[in-house]
Amino acid sequence: MIIIDFSLKEETASDMAEVKPMFQEVLPKQGQLSVEDITTMVLCKPKLLPLKSLTLEKLEKMQQAAQDAIRQQEMAEKEQQQITQ
Repeated sequence: MIIIDFSLKEETASDMAEVKPMFQEVLPKQGQLSVEDITTMVLCKPKLLPLKSLTLEKLEKMQQAAQDAIRQQEMAEKEQQQITQ
């Protein structure tokens, strides 16, 4: 049980210097005192994660571009060889 004092009083400078608690705690002398502070799991919306990371996708694109460039060079060399023969 907690008792709260809502009485209005005019405070003077001497009253302000003295700090009084606004809430007075009262513990029961009989019965049980229970505290309900149980942490529970909170479910949230699932987050969709990409199967591949952005870095991996960039690396794959760079590798594919390098392979395409090598293929084009090889095809250009073959054409050069066919022309010279």
